[in-house]
Amino acid sequence: MKSKRSKATDIPMSVKKKVWERDNHCCVICGNNYNVMPNAHILSRAKGGCGIETNVVTMCTNLTPNKCHHKYDNGTKKEREKIFKKIESYMKSIYGDDWCIEDQRYKKWQ
Repeated sequence: MKSKRSKATDIPMSVKKKVWERDNHCCVICGNNYNVMPNAHILSRAKGGCGIETNVVTMCTNLTPNKCHHKYDNGTKKEREKIFKKIESYMKSIYGDDWCIEDQRYKKWQ
């Protein structure tokens, strides 16, 4: 049986569909539309990032030359920071300046 946190950090299919449409079926980092998926947590699951629309973006998979999702998860600190800044800018352009990374974290007592 999954814990509440595990359930909260999973990305439901309904969220993936909304993100897929929101991101116009393209990677939000490079604009690629081939081998991309709406399954990249902005705030990682390991850090309590929820599987909600405001914490998920579409990114390139490992099957593309850009490998944006892989670089965001496993790249150098500089690569990860650069990608995060692009994501943050993108999310604020959609949800306004009120969008904040800390609001994407699972909160146990809420």
